[in-house]
Amino acid sequence: MMWRFCLYGFLKNQRYFEPFLILAFMEWGLSFFAIGALVAVREVGTNALELISGALADTWGRRRVMVLSFVSYIASFSLLALAREPTALALAMFLYGVGDAFKSGTHKAMILSWLRDQGRADDKTEVYGVTRSWSKLGSAAGVLLGAGWVITTGDLDALFWWTLIPYTLDLVNLATYPPSLEGEAVSEGGGVRAALAHLKGTFAAVRASGRLKRLLLESSAFMGSFKASKDYLQPVLKAAAVVWLAGVGVGAEDGSIEQVALLVAPVYGALHVLSAWSSRRAKDVVARAGSTEGAAASLWLGLSGVWAVVLAGALARSFSLMILGFVALHLLESLWRPVILARLDDASEDHRGATLLSVESQSRSLMTMALAPLLGALVDLSVSTGAPDWAPVGAVGLSIAVLGALGVLRSSRQNGDASP
Repeated sequence: MMWRFCLYGFLKNQRYFEPFLILAFMEWGLSFFAIGALVAVREVGTNALELISGALADTWGRRRVMVLSFVSYIASFSLLALAREPTALALAMFLYGVGDAFKSGTHKAMILSWLRDQGRADDKTEVYGVTRSWSKLGSAAGVLLGAGWVITTGDLDALFWWTLIPYTLDLVNLATYPPSLEGEAVSEGGGVRAALAHLKGTFAAVRASGRLKRLLLESSAFMGSFKASKDYLQPVLKAAAVVWLAGVGVGAEDGSIEQVALLVAPVYGALHVLSAWSSRRAKDVVARAGSTEGAAASLWLGLSGVWAVVLAGALARSFSLMILGFVALHLLESLWRPVILARLDDASEDHRGATLLSVESQSRSLMTMALAPLLGALVDLSVSTGAPDWAPVGAVGLSIAVLGALGVLRSSRQNGDASP
């Protein structure tokens, strides 16, 4: 099954439009606040079904829920290709969030259950690092194909249509997974009622575990701030294209999408290839730190340093520093995900795997939903007042990272875990 798990990750990240989504919204005349609001709508869609989707996966069937996820994605991307009115865009982003809700945690729970069946439970950090690396390689391929199309044609709309091809292939891949991967708790009586009872039991388990509550808070802070801010790399690249290409006499005064794609392709391509490499190094970070808790503390400290670089670049109006910082942010996220998933799995029961990961994903979505419009409004304010455009993104990210690092270091010392 490993090759099919890797194929799933490779295909699902063939979102050719993703490195251009914010730029597309900008070209359609949306402000940063409006863009942040659309991101928040996506997170509302995720939150609306997040918890019940995980419980349904554990009681009705993980494979079935994954199929529903991809049907929602396909509907969303089709609508994004056609929509221009705010209401239609909001519906498209809501369906995007619904797809995320049904997907979040479910496939990871399938992998973890498979590992237990194979007697390889101790390999979860390494195996998830490998599957995630294939996801990042899929992202790299998607960037190169998408950027190549934009450079050649300048047509952003077609990217949404092209994305339907790998998503349809992945839908077939998922639908033909072995029935054994549906989950141990699946029964003929599984359904909404059983899912709600299962969800209630999972909440009770979280309330009774101080460790689980701490891990959920950690993940929401790290991943929520990442998701709310990571796509600001796109307007930074657009601004850099105007300055750098004009500086060498190319004539990029208007920052056309074709010219921006010349920067998007190498930056995002390198970003995803390096992220694939870093995912495979997660086990090495844990080994050096002596424990997953120590590894988490190291990553929080690294995140603080990265956000300091982004803030310094914004204040100095240095595109090179900001781009370097955003790339490093993605690398840390690729290290973080295998580590936090291993920690959550260690603290939970197998039959609640998908549900707990859905709770974790919802906590991340809530943080993103709160931060995205706030960051958009702050950036709009900076642009209108002539202040450094992206400084609010760096300042908010640095504040969250420092608080997270202090919290994890304090918890590690109290529990006697290895320090970074």
